[in-house]
Amino acid sequence: MTTSVWDDVPGQERALDRLRALAGGAVQSYLLVGPAGCGKERAARAFSTVLVTGSHDATSRVARLVARGEYPDVHEVWREGPAVDAAEAEEIVRAAVTTPLEAACKVIVVHELHLMRDAAAVRLLKTLEEPSPGVRFVLLADRLTPELTTIHSRCATVTFGPLEDAVVAAVLAREGHPREAAERAARACAGNLERARLLAADRGFAERLDAFARVPQRLDGSGRAVSEVAAELDALLDRAVEPVRARHARELAELEDRVALTGERGAGRRALEARHKREVRTQRTDELRAGLARLAATYHEALTARPDAPEAAGWAAAVTAIHRAMGHLGLNAREDLVLEALLLRCPSLVPVASS
Repeated sequence: MTTSVWDDVPGQERALDRLRALAGGAVQSYLLVGPAGCGKERAARAFSTVLVTGSHDATSRVARLVARGEYPDVHEVWREGPAVDAAEAEEIVRAAVTTPLEAACKVIVVHELHLMRDAAAVRLLKTLEEPSPGVRFVLLADRLTPELTTIHSRCATVTFGPLEDAVVAAVLAREGHPREAAERAARACAGNLERARLLAADRGFAERLDAFARVPQRLDGSGRAVSEVAAELDALLDRAVEPVRARHARELAELEDRVALTGERGAGRRALEARHKREVRTQRTDELRAGLARLAATYHEALTARPDAPEAAGWAAAVTAIHRAMGHLGLNAREDLVLEALLLRCPSLVPVASS
């Protein structure tokens, strides 16, 4: 039985139905919107395959090359700095005016459009308004921002939602992960399948969650206890990044092999290293957010068990403070300072544990 390019995008049938319907139309610009790890990147490559081949067959040479990001007529643009800037917008414009090498059309996939600077958005908009006949744009954004309003109006928009825990767990189980690990990873990944894959294969993940759950029993109101706990949690966050760093090492080795084979200078090293740096930061932030969610659950469990306890107001305040700190993590705040400030506000649960 022929494998479809859409098979690698689970839990997004409504979005995929919309993409299938759009594939045969005259629209030249598409905007795929959804949270990180929801599958929109894989969907973009699947859609690009259909645009350049007219086929849904995932076993073809072109489909395999597109899936690996190596097909010459599917040009992917990743930011190198904190945002898609004017220089990267110019790269998009240059790619848009070149003719396809093999296919009847060229597809330009732009990642993380929600991080595009205003000047870059203006430059891209001009190209979207007057595209070359043989080019298609597939733009990806985690969310719609005010800066994207005009670009949004020029595109056919397809919305992706976060994946349900059951969908994520089922995918992980099919990939061979034990059910308990799959379900634990699904609960912790916030609908992000790529993160769930890392967590399911990470034997230390359950240990790290348990370490966060025990934090209230180790606090005694002193700065010394806070400093010790924060340092240990920071070390656990470093361990959480090890699987990502291992993948990065493999990708760099593959790049070196490709350079040795083709003699190509540069070969995207700077972009790859910039992406690696972002992924390390994202992994640490996601891991800390998961740990803080487990910490909040510990106080919530105490509240549920003893709602009339004299300490209940302090536990409720701790839950509120933890969720506020989790919100700060998305604002490029220093993780160590956020964690230490939070732990100073968290009460001890030792009396509950010994009662």
